[in-house]
Amino acid sequence: MNAEQDDTAPTTPTDDITRAALLVIGGGPAGFSAATAYRDHGGQGDVVLVSDDDTAPYMRPALSKDYLQGETEEPELALASGSDYATRSITLRLGVMVTALAADDGRARLSDGTEIAFDQCVIATGNAPVTPSVPGADDPGVAYLRSLQQARRLRETVRNVRSAIVVGSGFIGCEAAATMARRGLEVTVCSPEEAPQIHRLGADAGQRIAGWLREEGVRFVGGVQVTAVSGGTRVELSEGGPLEADLVLVAVGATPRSTLAVAAGVPTEQGRVLVDEHMRSEAPRLLAAGDVAMAHNRGAGRHLAVEHWGEAEAMGTIAGTTAAGGDASWDSPPGFWTVIGAHTLKYAAWGDGHDDAEFVDHGDGAFTVWYSRDDVLVGVATHEADDDYERGQEAVRRGDRRRGDRPGDRRGAAAR
Repeated sequence: MNAEQDDTAPTTPTDDITRAALLVIGGGPAGFSAATAYRDHGGQGDVVLVSDDDTAPYMRPALSKDYLQGETEEPELALASGSDYATRSITLRLGVMVTALAADDGRARLSDGTEIAFDQCVIATGNAPVTPSVPGADDPGVAYLRSLQQARRLRETVRNVRSAIVVGSGFIGCEAAATMARRGLEVTVCSPEEAPQIHRLGADAGQRIAGWLREEGVRFVGGVQVTAVSGGTRVELSEGGPLEADLVLVAVGATPRSTLAVAAGVPTEQGRVLVDEHMRSEAPRLLAAGDVAMAHNRGAGRHLAVEHWGEAEAMGTIAGTTAAGGDASWDSPPGFWTVIGAHTLKYAAWGDGHDDAEFVDHGDGAFTVWYSRDDVLVGVATHEADDDYERGQEAVRRGDRRRGDRPGDRRGAAAR
């Protein structure tokens, strides 16, 4: 859902220019939710959603799991049918980019030469996969997994190979590694982390995730740096011998696609568009939502950078509601679920750091991790402890102290 910028501002509107009450740039969860929420909350006038993806908005979390496994097909990924867009009077412009944006004048130019005059615009351009700055990482034979187009290629490749290397131990990398192992591949994950997600979730949770990968037959090589990728089949490491496989998948994070917003003069922080809790930027016509936004969370009392599917949906809904004249704001702790093999990890946190992680083992594989900073709860992660997850979300929202009024450690129904 990228939108690249050129140096030429849109020209003065002509009689045949496309006009929109709301222009949405990006076809991910934030963009889709913004367009539909605008309609659901009484927004009038034409809505145009522009996406450089070749497919109408779809469920991206399945790409590293059910879709890669071959259990879900493309039609099942769609967030809405074509008739739904027609019923809501939402026009999709797929396979094109917004190349120039004039916020003050309310005009945008597309890569096909079309110009759109808009009353309001939601920037929901999302993230792009990070390409490591090592030789060979940009080789066409190296796989990345962010879009459906990339997932199609990866799924087809997985059908015809016997081994894979995953560079990176984030959630997409771990999910894809477990899925490929279930498809019969010999899979190795290599990462600078000593255990998956250790920096975000702590050592205890990281070791549990490493154990889940071992259960699936995935080999984990931690504490190493990738120094080069050769031919899409060989990975050179800072320590130990090189790794070789039929496929290399790189999953080392993502970077916000904010080029368009920056060129339009919209204030940014950490490469993301600064917006308030209603998703409005300082530019009167422009809102932003999802991965590209640095939004103020009223509950946290500060701006947060979040890269979760559910939060992109929530932020998009707020942006669309705001654009329609409704009252909506972002105040909940961001949260997500990840499925790695047979295990589901649930996590809710403000996401900008903790200084203590208290691990509670409930037995039979179930656990809770309570995250705090300055003795105040800032997050919770659970596996088969649903009661803790639900109560923990509320405790984080309230800003409970780590001890004393912290909710009791209760193993949820899923673990009973």
